[in-house]
Amino acid sequence: MSGIATIPEQIELARQRINSLHEAIRQHDYSYYVLDTPSVSDSEYDGLFRELQSLETNFPELISTDSPTQRVGGTALKGFDSISHRQAMLSLNNAFEESEVAAFDKRVREGLGVDSVEYGVEPKFDGLAITLTYEHGLFVQGATRGDGYTGEDVSLNLRTIRAIPMRLHSDKPPALLEVRGEVLMLKRDFERLNREQEARGDKLFVNPRNAAAGSLRQLDPNITAKRPLTFFAYGLGASEGIPVITTHSAAMDYLAALHLPVSSQRATVQGLQGLLDYYRNIGQQREKLPFDIDGVVYKVNALSQQAELGFVSRAPRWAIAHKFPAQEALTVVEAIDVQVGRTGAITPVARLKPVFVGGVTVTNATLHNQDEIDRKDVRVGDTVSVRRAGDVIPEVVRSLPEFRAATSSPYKLLAAIGQQCPVCGSHVVKLEDESVARCSGGLFCPAQRKQAILHFASRRAMDIEGLGEKLVDQLVDAQLVHTLADIYQLDVVTLSSLERMAEKSAQNIVDALQISKKTTLARFIYALGIRNVGETTAKDLARHFGNLPALQTADLQILQQTPDVGPVVAESILQFFNEPHNSEVIKQLIQAGISWEESEGKSTTSGALGGKTFVLTGTLPNLSREAAKEMIEAAGGKVNGSVSKKTDFVVAGAEAGSKLEKAQTLGIALLDEQALLALLADSAL
Repeated sequence: MSGIATIPEQIELARQRINSLHEAIRQHDYSYYVLDTPSVSDSEYDGLFRELQSLETNFPELISTDSPTQRVGGTALKGFDSISHRQAMLSLNNAFEESEVAAFDKRVREGLGVDSVEYGVEPKFDGLAITLTYEHGLFVQGATRGDGYTGEDVSLNLRTIRAIPMRLHSDKPPALLEVRGEVLMLKRDFERLNREQEARGDKLFVNPRNAAAGSLRQLDPNITAKRPLTFFAYGLGASEGIPVITTHSAAMDYLAALHLPVSSQRATVQGLQGLLDYYRNIGQQREKLPFDIDGVVYKVNALSQQAELGFVSRAPRWAIAHKFPAQEALTVVEAIDVQVGRTGAITPVARLKPVFVGGVTVTNATLHNQDEIDRKDVRVGDTVSVRRAGDVIPEVVRSLPEFRAATSSPYKLLAAIGQQCPVCGSHVVKLEDESVARCSGGLFCPAQRKQAILHFASRRAMDIEGLGEKLVDQLVDAQLVHTLADIYQLDVVTLSSLERMAEKSAQNIVDALQISKKTTLARFIYALGIRNVGETTAKDLARHFGNLPALQTADLQILQQTPDVGPVVAESILQFFNEPHNSEVIKQLIQAGISWEESEGKSTTSGALGGKTFVLTGTLPNLSREAAKEMIEAAGGKVNGSVSKKTDFVVAGAEAGSKLEKAQTLGIALLDEQALLALLADSAL
């Protein structure tokens, strides 16, 4: 019996073997996924993995979070939690021309007061930026970049990526280490994944970047585990207890020593010529690299110099991305269609014979507007050069008239659509100072419906509390609301039947709709969403005309008698009210019970400050800008957004900028908050 191990001895033997298997599997993973040099056969690796699974099944108390068996699987999430980054994950400014790189190098040298700078250089991966957090050498959390300050917790999915170590390779791991890098998919793995997708009859992915991003953001980590993702580190975030590191290149060497994958194409170069030589060299290697890149990244190598240069806005002054030229291909314009945007913009779209450009099959590209069509002379049937601007947005670069049929004719947008909106049939108009044609049926057009309702319900318009974007989406998608007037027909029963809408919330919406019916003419005019008519112009129109019928029937000459309403604004107003669809919706809104005091305006000089124009700038000690504006307007004054010779007073608070300087140049009277309140008090006497 003496040869039989006791329970504690069995556990200790199992612990030792498990630790040995952990180390062996980690080393094999590193060799395979990071070094791309397999150290054992697949069958040998599978044997080690199955042995580890068996031991952990028999001794579940010995399962650790960094075990290779804990990478795969897990319960699907309902959504990703948000994570605030300890250090912001800032974006990089881009350079496309050598002159822009030269300007960057000059700014860096001048900022540091040196003649030449050493840079760390590396490929710019075309993947999804993430951050990994390790505590005492163990992976504890991972997140996407998000907005740079807050990202999504994708820790479970990152655990499935075998290129990411669950335990850092170090005898003395740091207490805290944030690793910044990119999740991507190798070209060979992308091709294999698409072959598998095609064999199953599933949708193919368009390029490795989209495949990687979609895979990492799966709510079910079991799906992510089946996708061949990899990872490359390119920088450090927050850290505690790491060795003294003085350069970016040393930081990358440190990460590599921890068995984190880093680019083997990284290097250090000296000065502008070194940057440009590296760019050309990597450009020549681009097609042969195992992963997609869209440029290279230049970083000042010395960390002390990085700190000295600092940041501007959301980007570092010490780094820049030098992007490769957009890839182009030739194809044929098979048709030109039009799309109607949320604001009524009519956009011509070229329908193309499918062509593969920059890793994506492109079938359409925006032509922007008639001016762009004329400038590039794009016609149906033309052979055109197409590129993905910044490797993202497809655009027609130019047409090739030498391949054009003799019978082709120039494309004219308004003639092609008969000057009618293809969605709602309203008139399409193009103002002289604008390049974009627009549907004039803003209150009626289905393409503009959601935008029109959201603007109508906004705080400074009809102020319908609770009628936000998600609810508007539901109402329109369910075809419960077709025009603005329909929102006033909503009842509690209808609203409470919507997703995530309880009866109490539904009642609150109905109450808010009732309250909004009592408004002002100025708010109603603004709520209509007339192009070029903002809040201030709406108030001017309400004061000048005093009632809606007078405004609706005014011609261009009469409209321009309103203060600060010029020919462009007057034309927008005229086109809006000339559209019968809009007039019908306005009629329905009035019938629904919307009303205001007809005597609210009629005079541009009513009130003690009537006829006086104010501009607000800076931060006042006690009054918000909105409160100050309301007080001035209540006294008959007008508040403009810019300073001109017609401005009577500029009210300046702390950190007043260019408006104050312009007022001083023009000799305009300046008021602080105390002087403004005194003026308002005097006007009330």
